[in-house]
Amino acid sequence: MASVVPTKGNLMAITRTLTLARMGYDLMDRKRNILIREMMRMIDAAGALQSRIDETFSEAYRALQMANIVHGTCREMAENIPLDDSVQIRFRSVMGVELLHVTADQSPARAIGFASTSRDFDEAVARFHAVKLLTAELAEVETTVYRLATAVKKTQKRANALQNVIIPDLTAKVKLITAALEEKEREEFVRMKVIKARG
Repeated sequence: MASVVPTKGNLMAITRTLTLARMGYDLMDRKRNILIREMMRMIDAAGALQSRIDETFSEAYRALQMANIVHGTCREMAENIPLDDSVQIRFRSVMGVELLHVTADQSPARAIGFASTSRDFDEAVARFHAVKLLTAELAEVETTVYRLATAVKKTQKRANALQNVIIPDLTAKVKLITAALEEKEREEFVRMKVIKARG
């Protein structure tokens, strides 16, 4: 704790700073709680989403195996499916934390044609489209959880610094200055009494 000149001006300045530090701690504590609540909600969503992706992947590979059995290798037909670049990334903010919002084209890839493909191949295309949508959603959720966890960690450090270092230091300075000013007032009172008694 650095020494501070015990004046009323310094006492008022440090008291204001202490009030602001306490308000800052309250805000950090609320922010941390909101971020943790949001993160826990996203973690639950990620778990459910991961199991849905696993199931959808299994269905997609089964459909692809059936298409391969019917058509032999489906490479030529697969190359005729247009490239899908519909995934878009936007950002949103939660308590100052930039979070991703990933969107993809919801309409499935079009069937190449009734003459060149079968229902099995079209089924495989539709299943892999569902995998793409779920993967985009999972990417959003997992990135959000990571960013929220990082923000919670930073917020926790700042709240701890306020609670354990800054607020106790300012409180000690206020007590020190208050004690010094009270001592000066007592000395002044005694001095005035002595001067009055002599006069």
